[in-house]
Amino acid sequence: MSLATINHPVELSGSANKSLTENKLLSFDPETYRTHFGQVPFKINHGLCQHPLLNVGRLMELARNLPPQNIEYNAGNLPISVEHSQTPMNGLSVEETIRRIEECKSWMVLKYVEKDPAYNQLLQECLEILKPHTDPIYPGMGKPHAFIFLTSPGSVTPYHIDPEHNFLLQIQGPKEIHLYDGRLKSLLSEVELENFYSSKGRNLEYKPEYENNSWTFTLQPGDGLHFPVTYPHYVKNLDQVSISFSITFRTPDLDQRQAVYQQNERLRSWGLNPPAVGLKPMRDRILFDSYRIWRKATSLITRKSS
Repeated sequence: MSLATINHPVELSGSANKSLTENKLLSFDPETYRTHFGQVPFKINHGLCQHPLLNVGRLMELARNLPPQNIEYNAGNLPISVEHSQTPMNGLSVEETIRRIEECKSWMVLKYVEKDPAYNQLLQECLEILKPHTDPIYPGMGKPHAFIFLTSPGSVTPYHIDPEHNFLLQIQGPKEIHLYDGRLKSLLSEVELENFYSSKGRNLEYKPEYENNSWTFTLQPGDGLHFPVTYPHYVKNLDQVSISFSITFRTPDLDQRQAVYQQNERLRSWGLNPPAVGLKPMRDRILFDSYRIWRKATSLITRKSS
């Protein structure tokens, strides 16, 4: 499908709204899911805005119980492009940031909240709805995770990419999403993907000419949006406190993708120029299989020596 035909959000049909009334969690058009998932962003609806796990008071309780490494927060008054290591802190504690989120100009994410049984149940209920529609496209749904974003009015999430299949569900306040076509090598290079999968940072350099290959979505409470894997994006919070619930998962093809990019990054560091991932599928498969053999051998050696 050409980019020119999908610059506007895909809206739900009447039958999809009926589905929302029936399941009260997620609602979408199955045909849109079939044609767009993993390739083109599309909007869905959800019924989680009044869910007791997703109000500020319950999120304060959740933050108290999460390990510190599962909470990331910083000042939210940021440019679109910034190195992750250069993101300034806001000078507040976690609890103070949540308590003052309306005024403290901050950005916060509670990561891997499925470690809490109540949030894990909610995540699993959502994924059970998505799985029958995902499996025919990318079979083997696994590694489910959930993230909750709590952001001040006007805060910015800088331009970056993520490694998972993702549905972002807007719970409170409006949010503007700017998404860019990650299929275009002129916009997202092999080197940038190699660096990303080799843990050299998720933030990217934004260039204004990228707008020619982009979508803009305004999410209101009750809206959701599918982000294809490693499609660059940045987020602008609007004039209210925003709460978003992100449900993510991976499929086996993404494990191969990650491993091949990591191997290509190593080859490039040796002065070689590896072909783009996907250009030679047999070569990619051989590289992935050799990687898995190396990982198993390393694991056995480690266990025997310990």
